[in-house]
Parts: sequence; structure tokens; C-alpha cells
Amino acid sequence: MTIRRLHSGPRMSQAVVCNGLVFLAGQVAEDTGQDVGGQTRQVLAAIDRLLAEAGSDKSRLLAAQIFLADMGDFAAMNKVWEAWVAAGQTPARATVQAAMAAPAYRVEIVVTAACD
Repeated sequence: MTIRRLHSGPRMSQAVVCNGLVFLAGQVAEDTGQDVGGQTRQVLAAIDRLLAEAGSDKSRLLAAQIFLADMGDFAAMNKVWEAWVAAGQTPARATVQAAMAAPAYRVEIVVTAACD
């Protein structure tokens, strides 16, 4: 079994590829000055980049966990998510309110996908 780690640091890897699966670390926005919609777009773009690097894409998502600082942002986040996710290829998903690692983060998303 081969395990490939992408963008590894002392605490975590941004992606781990093993046995036809890619596991992404939680992705957060770089520009935290944006509202939840803007932060969600940034996070989904980061997910697209990491999945491509791992040999996958959003049409192969299996599961997603979404963490919101405030459930009041649920509709705004979903508007961006629904425009991004591949129609007919939606993953199993959970969305919860959570205390974030930094107060400026509005959303964090973790995904697992199938890959080549």
C-alpha cells in the first residue's frame, strides 16, 4: 500500500492519498475579511486545487463535513456550495456550528473523494 502526502508540515498534510481515496484537511479562507459567501468560494477553490493535485475532482466527492462559526450563515454558504457542487454527484454531508481556530474564520470544509 502506498500513501502519498501532499503539502505536509509538522502538524498535518493538506491531503493524503491512499487506496483510491483522497482525504483533505480542513480548508479555510485566506482572506478572512470576506463574508461567509466569499470565504466559502475561497475554500471551494482550494478544494478544487488539492483534489486536482491528488488526481480527483469535485464530481468524485464521497463525503463533506462543513463547519460554520454561525448557523445563521447556513443559507449563504449553501448558495455558494450548491452553485459549485457537481449536479447529481453530491456527497454525503454534515454541517455543524463550531468554534473556529481563529475568530475571523466563518467556514471550514473537509472532504473525502475517490481518486485514480
